This record gives sequence, C-alpha cells and structure tokens, in this order.
Amino acid sequence: MTTRTGADPRPLTGEPVSLDLLNTRWVQDGEPVDLFAGAAGLSRVEGLAVWLESVGLADRSRADAATLVHLLTAREALARAVADPADASARALLDAVLEHGRIRITFTAEGAGECAEFADPTWGPAWIAVRGHLELLGTAPDRIRVCASPTCRLHFHDVSRDGTRRWCSTACGDHAEGPRHNARTRER
Repeated sequence: MTTRTGADPRPLTGEPVSLDLLNTRWVQDGEPVDLFAGAAGLSRVEGLAVWLESVGLADRSRADAATLVHLLTAREALARAVADPADASARALLDAVLEHGRIRITFTAEGAGECAEFADPTWGPAWIAVRGHLELLGTAPDRIRVCASPTCRLHFHDVSRDGTRRWCSTACGDHAEGPRHNARTRER
C-alpha cells in the first residue's frame, strides 16, 4: 500500500538522505516529535510516505509496515553512530542493514553506472540511507553536525565555505543567539 499525503511537516528537509532520516525526529514547542509516530496527525505509514516522497524514493519504495520497521532500525543505528562514531554495536547494526543490498556496476551511455539491488525491496530505503551515510563519512565526516541550539536536535551537512556552520537554520541561530545579543546590547 503506497500512501501519498500532503506537505512534509518537518522543520528541516533536503539534507543528505542519512541526515534527513535522522531529522524525522525533532523538537517542536519543547516536545519531541516523530514523523513515523503520528506527527502532524499522520499515521506511521503516512509519515513514511511523506519521508519517501521528500527524499525522492516514493516511486521506488512502498510505504508499508515492513519498510518502516527496517527504516526505524537504520535510523536508530545512524543516530547512535553519529552520536558516538566509536560505538561498535551501532556499526554492527549499520553493517546488518547493508547486508540487505548491493551495488551492481552497469554500463551506461556516459560510462560506468551503479544500480542498487535488494533481495527484499522493503530494505531499500534503509539501505540507501546507510549507504548515503558511508558516502558522507568518505567525503566530509567532520561536516556532519548537530544543531548547536540546546532546544534543537536536527542534523545537517555543513556545506559552508569555511566549515563553521553551527545552526541547522538561521531561525535556530537567531533563537539561540538573540538573548545573548540582547544582553550585550543592554550592557552598553
């Protein structure tokens, strides 16, 4: 069953797929929210359908309970691996997800290509998210960040020129820095 729903309710979208998966949990008005657990009045499967659509996998994946279970496994493993890259059990979980797919090298008009293959397609989105994280680790592991705002838990890939971005968005930065700026202004 593929369910298509309205707009994505998350405050930050468009990050690399592994971080986008982590951003299916966020804080809103001081309360934790989970896209896969009833956010914005969506059912769990509808939340999955919104995420699949958002990351461009809706046409290749089904929004069903099995896909959701596999994706939740990948999300938990990714969260643990980002929080502590030395966590061996998180790496083992990520490896277990990767066991469910493979890359087949193909010939294309442009030269070599790649095609992801899965014995069980319900593992596809989870596998793609974990593989995407491996690609991030291979190119810019020091640019995988968690928002510096104490009231935010969103992840982002810092693509700023000098690699010093601290906030997931300017709104978060303004919210965190505003009180400090106001205090400095009052002192003058």
